[in-house]
Amino acid sequence: MKKIFLIMIAFFTAAGFAQFKDPGFPTSNVKDGIITQPSSSLFGFLNSENFSMHHSYSLSYSSFGSNGLALGVYTNSMNFNFSNNLDVQVDASLVHSPYSSFGNDAQNNINGIYLSRAALNYRPWDDVYISVQYRQLPAYASPYGSYYGGYSMFDRFGGGN
Repeated sequence: MKKIFLIMIAFFTAAGFAQFKDPGFPTSNVKDGIITQPSSSLFGFLNSENFSMHHSYSLSYSSFGSNGLALGVYTNSMNFNFSNNLDVQVDASLVHSPYSSFGNDAQNNINGIYLSRAALNYRPWDDVYISVQYRQLPAYASPYGSYYGGYSMFDRFGGGN
């Protein structure tokens, strides 16, 4: 009986010590053990903590007299902060028309990938905000309509439809 008791104590003692082994990589949190960023790296500023991405999808239907148009827009918004006062924003949209009674040509003219917005934003002081933007919008999304330029009824830059 003593032999069985001693064997059981030896077994449980060995099993108990196996549960308390030293960690191979001592870290304060799990992320530090997975991601390492050397400070001398050329691309050390490109880390995932400064990057955010958001997705949205909208579906709309419009009727014009006896015709109708369904429009779906998927937008991927990305933002990267280089520093506290400098960031870049990009909105890319995939536009498609699943249904249109205007015909295939009108439907195909709407479909496509658009760079809705690309912006470089700079805040040198609390009261100053500088933003340089590029926008590519389809004609139906223009606030001036598809037949007008941005400044008057006639587009003097020759980019009219």
